[in-house]
Amino acid sequence: MGSAPLKFAHVGRGRLLHDLRRHGHQSWRLKKLVVCASTETELSQWLLQRPWRGHQSRARAVLADHQTQGHGQYGRRWISPVGGVWLSAALPWPQHDCSTGLFGLTVALALAEQLESSGLQVAIKWPNDLMVDSRKLAGVLPTLIFRGRRVRLARIGIGLNVNNPVPPGAISLRQCLPSGRCRLRVWQGAVLRALDRACELALMPSTVVAEAEQRLWTASVPDPGTGEAWRVQGLGIDGRLLLEQGARRTSWTRWTDSPDQDL
Repeated sequence: MGSAPLKFAHVGRGRLLHDLRRHGHQSWRLKKLVVCASTETELSQWLLQRPWRGHQSRARAVLADHQTQGHGQYGRRWISPVGGVWLSAALPWPQHDCSTGLFGLTVALALAEQLESSGLQVAIKWPNDLMVDSRKLAGVLPTLIFRGRRVRLARIGIGLNVNNPVPPGAISLRQCLPSGRCRLRVWQGAVLRALDRACELALMPSTVVAEAEQRLWTASVPDPGTGEAWRVQGLGIDGRLLLEQGARRTSWTRWTDSPDQDL
């Protein structure tokens, strides 16, 4: 955490909850911050203060207008200035034996569906990025926490570029859509609705894999160690990337599952 005190945006939270209720979504508990170090850190603290009570718990989300120390895959800095959707959520995940890879793909697919409803053509860059015109529009950071072999808690971090400035190789919604369709609160609600949709898709893993395969961003990927090109064959039911090179076959996984924690 940084030394600056947290600033809460209660009015924005109330409007967002109102918007969700209008769309039939009433189960969310939200914290909306003007600025924080990381929504992931804030969510962890919330779960410690009010421990997770299993699948009877309501979904929770922390949203921030700006993160000062956001992070993505491998701890890379997640640039998150004012104007984007920066969110971390805890979900009662209905598929008890899910893998983290499949969980991440399920959320990516649900978010892609929300974006496609606005007329965008969205591709999934395995394992965790959403692309438009070969530039990154959004990213997801999934974590599953298990008790034994059953999912106890699903956590997801999401970043979506809306009106914020973006680095090279990225794109924002304001570059894709008319300005009137880029209101931040609308897209915060869209992300939460995508997470509700992901919980529905969780019970249809074969559908998730098939739909995600149709949206894969590239037909080949380089081996990070050798630079050799591997042809993408598809996705496994656990979300792994299936590859071939001539007669050779392999698969990649990216995420590790987390043991039970006191949350």
